[in-house]
Amino acid sequence: MKIGILRERKNPPDRRVVLSPKKCAELLKIYPQLEIKVESSDSRFFTDEDYRKEGIEVFEDMTDCDVLLGVKEVPIANLIPNKKYFFFSHTIKKQKYNRDLLKAILAKNIVLYDHETIIDKNNVRLVAFGIYAGFVGGYNAIRTYGLKFNLYNIPKAEVLHDQKMLIEELKKVKLPAIKVVLTGKGRVGNGAKEMLDGMQMREVTIDEFLNQTFEEPVYVQIDVLDYNKRKDGIVKNQRDFFNNPQEYKSDFMRFAKVADLYITGHFYGVGAPYIFTKEDAKSPDFKIKVVADISCDVDGPVASTIRSSTIADPIYGYNPKTEQEVNFMDKDAIAVMAVDNLPCELPKDASEGFGDNFAKHVIPALFNNDEDGVLQRSKMTENGNLTERFSYLQDFVDGK
Repeated sequence: MKIGILRERKNPPDRRVVLSPKKCAELLKIYPQLEIKVESSDSRFFTDEDYRKEGIEVFEDMTDCDVLLGVKEVPIANLIPNKKYFFFSHTIKKQKYNRDLLKAILAKNIVLYDHETIIDKNNVRLVAFGIYAGFVGGYNAIRTYGLKFNLYNIPKAEVLHDQKMLIEELKKVKLPAIKVVLTGKGRVGNGAKEMLDGMQMREVTIDEFLNQTFEEPVYVQIDVLDYNKRKDGIVKNQRDFFNNPQEYKSDFMRFAKVADLYITGHFYGVGAPYIFTKEDAKSPDFKIKVVADISCDVDGPVASTIRSSTIADPIYGYNPKTEQEVNFMDKDAIAVMAVDNLPCELPKDASEGFGDNFAKHVIPALFNNDEDGVLQRSKMTENGNLTERFSYLQDFVDGK
């Protein structure tokens, strides 16, 4: 079997890769029947020469590969018919901007395995960049607060080498006695928590956060039932929330009344209540002045996220009164950091961590007849059609 590692072609260029040079070399020792080709790239964190040093050949032509590995969407013009592809297609939520991509994948008889759909028997994702989004998002949150209030100016994450260097910069920061609220306890939320813990910010309970004042910066990490409640007042469990999100309403304002900085690390599901609305943000009780929206659902559950931002220009301002974008330094503005590709700022760590899991969970399935069903569960398209698991996308493909 011949695997090809693709050059990333989206703009701005993504510097991550599915398999690092060292991981490729490890896999070749484990699987003698495996060949790995790397497509030449001048934007990847790991250079062509890094791969060559590990004995991995670099090419321009990938048409003889059986399986092709990318991170972001492969442009339609570069899709090779009749191949197997792994990449983030950003289509499983019926994202309109990629409908033509999914149609082209079907028309070209491509077998697509979306990284986001690679799950175990319990529907737990096996490969993801989420924790690295949390690392960078947590760092960017503290950086944004410093810029908003002209307190300090730490370097951009992208110029630092790894998570350890990010934490070292955060340790230099002298924050006032602010309160930070962090939503989410999955990979993203826990990644952001690692950064706050790394800079030795004190974690407090919900009761302490809501009712006490402190002489130092503190944070609280909250989960879905902490910032949502049933409309009928009955207290149930998380499963009920995920099964019946329409029965819930946001209870986030109790945090917004006392928090200065909000870091989003939650997963937002279809039908779930918005965390805070544009009307909430207009309230005189709404105290938050900085939002680091790692989740970055535009025009979604976090009202201040009216667009995504970029690594080059990561912060914009949102004026709650006018609902318009303004300079983030404006005194009435909420400073919003809503970069939608945060792991790109830690390309080495993110690539190595992702590759470890891909090599552990996916590569064996290519050689053991998929004995754990990993490939079967993640396969979106085959023989020009959507697979049964993803048949719900048919009306999206048809433009209905």
